[in-house]
Amino acid sequence: MTMESTKSQDTDIFPITITEKAINQVKRLVAKDGRPDVFLRLGVKGGGCSGLEYVMKLDVVKKPIDLEHEFDGVQVVCDAKSAVYLRGSVFDYTGNLIGGGFKFDNPNAGKSCGCGTSFMPKAS
Repeated sequence: MTMESTKSQDTDIFPITITEKAINQVKRLVAKDGRPDVFLRLGVKGGGCSGLEYVMKLDVVKKPIDLEHEFDGVQVVCDAKSAVYLRGSVFDYTGNLIGGGFKFDNPNAGKSCGCGTSFMPKAS
């Protein structure tokens, strides 16, 4: 089951769908963090073994190029540059003992590394 966006601070469609399991786990992390304005930042940056590395972190500083959406009470932010590489992605969480944790299912990934933390975009 995926959570639909309930609030948008930008006219663009938010590029990432987030599953209920991921939102529930993020809620736990936000509660543990304790900062009043904390939100989840998702994105990509150069690096990793395949070219682009996924970014997932709790943050408190928003940038002018950020797209924002609220998913079931959790504020999620993705910068516009990362949105190009993440459009259509699903962000999920599995509690599996082996290979568990947060994961992106990214239709824009032409090649992914074995551990799933980085990818090479599909050729245009």
